[in-house]
Amino acid sequence: MKKTILNLKNKSVGDIDLDNTIFGIKKLPDIIHQYIRYQNAKSRQGSHKTKSRSEVSGRSKKPFSQKGTGNARQGSNKPPNFRGGAVSMGPVNRDYSFSLNKKEKKLAIKSALSVKATQDKIVIIDTFEIKSFKTKDLFSDLKNFDYKSALFIYSEKDLNNNFKLASSNIPKISTLNQKGINVKDLITFDKIFIDQKSINEITERLSWKISKKIFL
Repeated sequence: MKKTILNLKNKSVGDIDLDNTIFGIKKLPDIIHQYIRYQNAKSRQGSHKTKSRSEVSGRSKKPFSQKGTGNARQGSNKPPNFRGGAVSMGPVNRDYSFSLNKKEKKLAIKSALSVKATQDKIVIIDTFEIKSFKTKDLFSDLKNFDYKSALFIYSEKDLNNNFKLASSNIPKISTLNQKGINVKDLITFDKIFIDQKSINEITERLSWKISKKIFL
């Protein structure tokens, strides 16, 4: 798959061949859904907790006499039926995360990248290096592109500090190291801007033999 390389002025500076085993496979909704479930589960805090009878503060003395009051007999004021007592079968701290093997993760990312490539939502940029750290200068350049929201994927330790500072104040724009590429971000953002160096790194990292059945 051939793609045009652009600069931040939206002008062509060359071409690049994208690997079809990464940017040209068919959409796999079940794998994408499983990966997003995996991401959401990992991000859940799981810190919900209610107190059991052993954790409720209070005395274990009988609240009233065993007989003669007309009330049902009680051993303490900690049971759930008392005001300020324990919660019956309430939530406890737990870990919601589950495992997903590497092949499934890679396949989900490839499928998400392929969907974006098919929709022409991937933009290859030669470099994110800019001279000014001012937001208005970068915002003026990005007006050359048509997008609702944008994710800028950069090479490891290679993002220009001026670009990071300038983009931080622009709404609906985010930056991400190519090592942190994930399905949720790829689907959430309207357009994906990737610098040329990151394309090579992503291709190298995600490359492995793939079945011919999942090509477009």
